[in-house]
This record gives sequence, structure tokens and C-alpha cells, in this order.
Amino acid sequence: MKIPFYKPLFIASIAFIFAACGTTNPVLISTPVENIDEIPLKVTPLTDIQLKNWGQYDLVTDTIPGMSINKAYSEIIKNKNGKSVIVAVIDSGVDIAHEDLKSVVWVNRDEVANNGKDDDNNGYIDDINGWNFLGDAVEENLEYTRIYKRLKSKYDGKPANAISSGNRAEYDLYVNAKAEYEKEYNENLQNKTQYEQIKQQLTIAHKAVSAKLGKEDYTKKELAAMEATTPEMQQYKAMLSQIQNNLDENIPTALKELDEAIEYFANRIDTHFNLNLDGRAIVGDNPYDITDNKYGNNKVSGPTKDKEDVKHGTHVAGIIAAKRDNNIGINGVANNVKIMAIRAVPDGDEYDKDIALGIRYAVDNGAKVINTSFGKYFSPNPEFVTDALKYAASKDVLIVNAAGNEGLDLDTKMVYPNDQTPQNSTEIVDNVLTVGALNYEYGSGLVAGFSNFGKSNVDVFAPGTKIWSTTPNNTYEYLQGTSMAAPAVAGVAAIIRSYYPKLSAAQVKSVIMNSGIPTKASVTVSENTQTKKFADLSVSGKMVNLYNALILAEKESK
Repeated sequence: MKIPFYKPLFIASIAFIFAACGTTNPVLISTPVENIDEIPLKVTPLTDIQLKNWGQYDLVTDTIPGMSINKAYSEIIKNKNGKSVIVAVIDSGVDIAHEDLKSVVWVNRDEVANNGKDDDNNGYIDDINGWNFLGDAVEENLEYTRIYKRLKSKYDGKPANAISSGNRAEYDLYVNAKAEYEKEYNENLQNKTQYEQIKQQLTIAHKAVSAKLGKEDYTKKELAAMEATTPEMQQYKAMLSQIQNNLDENIPTALKELDEAIEYFANRIDTHFNLNLDGRAIVGDNPYDITDNKYGNNKVSGPTKDKEDVKHGTHVAGIIAAKRDNNIGINGVANNVKIMAIRAVPDGDEYDKDIALGIRYAVDNGAKVINTSFGKYFSPNPEFVTDALKYAASKDVLIVNAAGNEGLDLDTKMVYPNDQTPQNSTEIVDNVLTVGALNYEYGSGLVAGFSNFGKSNVDVFAPGTKIWSTTPNNTYEYLQGTSMAAPAVAGVAAIIRSYYPKLSAAQVKSVIMNSGIPTKASVTVSENTQTKKFADLSVSGKMVNLYNALILAEKESK
């Protein structure tokens, strides 16, 4: 699901209003980890350039907890030639015409474009750049909405003691889905109402102050100097000053963000929680039958002209492989990469069948790394995806997976997809790497407050807060979430597989985990409601570091 696996920035910022109202050089040495906690904290704000590139900086040199990408290219990779690696992006779709992506898009050379034939006999007609398992579908329910809707007529109003043993598991699923639906629907409705009330109050205050100052775009200094002679004007001034000081932006911008927040919650109510929506009808398949697999089309950039529905996947693809050093846009993490676009994640929760078939498609068509920046907490057919993960493992394909953005401990809360469960920490496969999100502040705020974590169920952490990357129609935006942290690590994995192709998927996973940078620091998690040791938040207890990973990969490959 796209929404909880990345965090819209306006939701993050407007929350303040709620509160107020080849071969390496033999002399190369890994970044030392024993004294890493002694480096000085960066106390000055990041510049615009630093913020847009912070994930590629080096913790020691720049005091920014990036992945040492720039250092790795300048000191290790240099002008070495690696092997081309296909990275599959299973997501909302990708704008394959984007100026900074079009040169790195995978092309199926065994398929003749637009001839209406399955030239390579892989089961997919004209799949030139990947496959779209959603067809023309965009809007979808959340999984628990679908479960509640599908089972409502069968179980609604029935007590537990009236349910047969054969239906008990399905009944329990229904009860849990209904409870989650009602809770989340009501929370979203309340949030929408609260934002509308905030906007109303802010609009009144802004109109009064604008009239007094004779301008709408007034500065902090101008507002501070304004004389407020009535209790109402004093209240307006205090409210507006708090917004300007906390958000560091003018009031018209804050009002715009409020509109975006209201629209965000309204759209979720109209789609994610809409019991009358049948988003799958347009696809024409049975989404619960894994053998019904002849559906979809080759439109990997989605069905809409504005391509807004493929923003998430386009952003993910740019993080991995936006063309480096072309003086356009951004530098993706990896060179030597071709992006295979697989559209399987709608605006809502993904179907298990689409994900399973998407993984199998990627594996069968040559992907060596698969990025899965999505997830959900209910799954009616988890066996579809589990079998696909096992298939990928059997074919030596690494899957890099986003941990999720609810600030949850995944050792106690099951998320799908996953290679283990809270009840059993033994991994089902050895080729899945689950990634939590870092913030750009080294210290107690190192871990993004929204990031899920888990000593057994999350493997590593990587940059995921306010990440600048490609968005549709040759644009660029900041997005944040473990959805952004996962592709950063997928890029690292691709580089390792490019320059050290003899390393298996499991070995690449091990290299990334073992070469990361640890810290003894205590950090805040769960939106700053808990404090934990960073070492206890993941299996490795480490931050991904490309520089160190390449050095370790060199040793492991010998």
C-alpha cells in the first residue's frame, strides 16, 4: 500500500498545527565504527544542496548519516566497469519517459514492440519495459476494507459461539478486519474534520491580520511588530506567529498545506474506506485465484494522462538509478542499472496475487534485485507471496523490502510481505532484506519517528526522511518513508551485484548487514513516544554504508 509506506510531507509538517492548535585499492580502510559515537553532531541546518543529497553523504566527513555514496564512487568505484544489473520496481508504476530515468529503463530485447504478440513466450504480450498487473485500475480499498466488505453478509451480527470450527479462522479475520476498519475510518474522518476546523480558524485570523497589515504575504518580523489592541487580534497574532515560527513558512503556504491535508483524508474516505467501491472490476480477473494470470497490460506508466498515480514508483526508481552525472536532476544510488517497471500497487492496498505474480515476472525476466516499497497488515492469501519469495530465493534474486511507517515494533505486529512472523523469528527465506528509515539528524533523532522497527524483523536502516527524487513529467519532489529507504538499499545491493556478480543474494544481504555503521546511541521511535537503543531496533543494529559494503564485498568475493 502506498499511503502508509511513505509519508506525505504536508501531513508531517502540518502536524505542528495540531500540537499548537572490480578490485578495491588495498589501502582502503572501512569507516571506523568503534569511535563513531565520538564524532561531533551537526548543529547547523542542512543547506538546500545538502538536504537534496543527504543520503549520499558520509557520516565522518560530513556529519550527516548518509550511506557514503559519493565517497564510494570517488575512492572505490571510480571508472571501473561493472556488470549491468536489472532492478525490478514493484510499485504504482514508473514514468519511463522521465528525463532522468528514460536512459536507465529496462528494455525486453526479445519482444517486438506493439505487434500484439508474445514474441518471447513469457506469457505477456508486448511487455517491453515490464508489466502492469493493475490494467487501468487506480483507486482501491484497503485490505481490511475488502475483507470486511466480502465477509459482512456471512458473519455480521453473529456471535462467536454460533460459528463452526471450520469457519473460526475466517470469522476471526472478519472480526479483526471490521474492528480495524471502524477504527481507521473514524480516525480519518476526525482528522478531516479537525483540519477543516483549523483551516477555518486560520483563515479568519489571516484575513484580519492581512487587512491590518495591508498584505497577505507578511513576514515574521512584520507580524511581530504589528500592534494587537483587541483580545481577538492578540489571539490571531499568537496563532499566526506560532505557525510561522514552528513551520518556518508564510501563512498562505500553511493554508495550502491544510487544503492538501483535507484532500488527503477526504480521498482516503472516498476510496480506501468506501464499501461501495469495486476498484478491481475494471481489471476483469479473479484476484483471489492465482491461476487466473492472463490479465493486465504493458502500460507501466499507468492509465492516467497526468501520471499522478505513478508518483510513488517514479520516486522509488529515481532513488535507485536516476542517471548519474548527466547534469540533469539527481544522481541515483546505482550506476549500471536497468529499471524493470512492474505496476502492482494501486492507490490503496495491493492484492496478494498481483505481488506474487509481479515477483515471479521479475525473476523470470532477469531481475537480480527487486524493490518492494509497500505493505499491509492484513493478507487473505499470504501463501501466494510466500511461495513467490521462495521462488525468488531459488533463482538467487534479492528482495529489498520497506519496513513500514506506523512506528510499530514488527516483532509484535505482523506486516505483509515478510520473511518471518512475530511468533517465529526463523526466516522462511534468506533473500529478503527489510529496511527501516533514518533521519538526517545524527543523535537522538536519528531514526525517523514514523519508521517501523524490530530486533528480529527489520534488518537495517537507511535514509528515508525528506528524500529528493524523480516524480512524473520531469519533476522532482521530497517524499519520505521506509518506501524511500528501501530503494536506497536496493541501489547499494545493485552496485554490489554489478561489481561482485559471483556473490549470491544471501551473501549480498549479509554484506550489507555486516558492513553497516552501528551506534551506541539511544534514539526516539514511534513518533518520539519511546526511547530505545539503536542497536535494538534491527537485526544488524546498523546503518547501511556503501563504502564499507564494497570493501567487505571485495573480501567475501575472494
